[in-house]
Amino acid sequence: MEFLDLPACSAARGTVRLPGSKSISNRVLLLAALADGVTEVHDLLDSDDTRHMLAALRTLGVGVEDCGDNHWRIGGVDGTFPVKQAELFLGNAGTAFRPLTAALALSGGDYVLKGVARMHERPIGDLVDALRQLGAQIDYLGTPGFPPLHVHPATPAGDRAQVRGNVSSQFLTGLLMALPLRQKSTTIEVTGELISRPYIGITLAMLRRFGVEVAQDGWASFTVAANARYRSPGEIYVEGDASSASYFLAAGAIGGGPVRVEGVGADSVQGDVRFADALALMGAQIEMGPNWIEARAPTHGRLKAIDLDCNAIPDAAMTLAVAALFADGVTTLRNIASWRVKETDRIAAMATELRKVGATVEEGADYLRITPPHATRLTPHAVIDTYDDHRMAMCLSLVTLGGVPLRINDPACVNKTFPTYFKIFAGIAQ
Repeated sequence: MEFLDLPACSAARGTVRLPGSKSISNRVLLLAALADGVTEVHDLLDSDDTRHMLAALRTLGVGVEDCGDNHWRIGGVDGTFPVKQAELFLGNAGTAFRPLTAALALSGGDYVLKGVARMHERPIGDLVDALRQLGAQIDYLGTPGFPPLHVHPATPAGDRAQVRGNVSSQFLTGLLMALPLRQKSTTIEVTGELISRPYIGITLAMLRRFGVEVAQDGWASFTVAANARYRSPGEIYVEGDASSASYFLAAGAIGGGPVRVEGVGADSVQGDVRFADALALMGAQIEMGPNWIEARAPTHGRLKAIDLDCNAIPDAAMTLAVAALFADGVTTLRNIASWRVKETDRIAAMATELRKVGATVEEGADYLRITPPHATRLTPHAVIDTYDDHRMAMCLSLVTLGGVPLRINDPACVNKTFPTYFKIFAGIAQ
């Protein structure tokens, strides 16, 4: 297995220009493909997940042109993919697999969607059930409720569907993005608590950019009108990735700082910018502008432990689990059940890896409770397993700020969202 040895460090300072948001990038690519007109997409994330989406769109007959410097030109198909039969491989890209499943299920074609082994362990049954209520014809090719899938042309059906909100917000995102293809008024009702609401906020903001307004009854139901149609905005700029910002902001809070991230700020549509608020609760000094956030360590002493409902920042909250190593007291991260069905079971994985560096960790169905080791007793030379999960690798790199060297197994897993992460982290770690 490949590995990367990270040296011990004790300080972090500098400025980081963030890569494009994964969540926004793949939403924009699909909406641009479905729109009427050509869309110039700037600052697109260059990663495995976006490459899977781009490859799928090409296979479906969408005009995709690489203009260089993360600028892509997407020729929209006005709601109708030219290719009506195809097999798509989407790796472990949930932000590609779930929305494409929904769009293709309502596109009148015959498609097979596959991924890596872990993708075939990530649930999709709630999305499929909702699509079937709208007339979709979808077969499971393996375990019921999980990919791979065989999508057949839909048959006319009703104008209302229900979807559970407590498994993955990507199911609702996929449905909302696909509904304009039906050309009839359709309502999606959410049953139970809707987790990760800020990600739905991103979806709604992107739909508006492409000319589709969604009527809401709070977070309980969403209606797309019969005349909804995607129209290209001409050009669109992708925000920096707020989840990726969390590693560098935490580095500033742990390692003195200042560390400034550029590409997200007070004007961001991404809920993960609220990670900065969580750091502030831990005592970090936070400053923010329209397109930047800066973090420093507390004025006096160490970070302090927090007890936090992390529903709004599920991805960025992983970074808090590592920041807890550097806080006085016991940190509890709650309402994180969605971690269980991500790239890996992140609750179990994080508990295992934090114990390797000396923490005492209590793991529950939807929470983690982290008691840090003594400030000077982080375990050196720990070997961190990453579970083919980019966020595990990036989060755990912060342990080195405790003055201990660390080995990261399979460091290439960061290619999913941030191929240059370790190079940039080395540039601010001292």
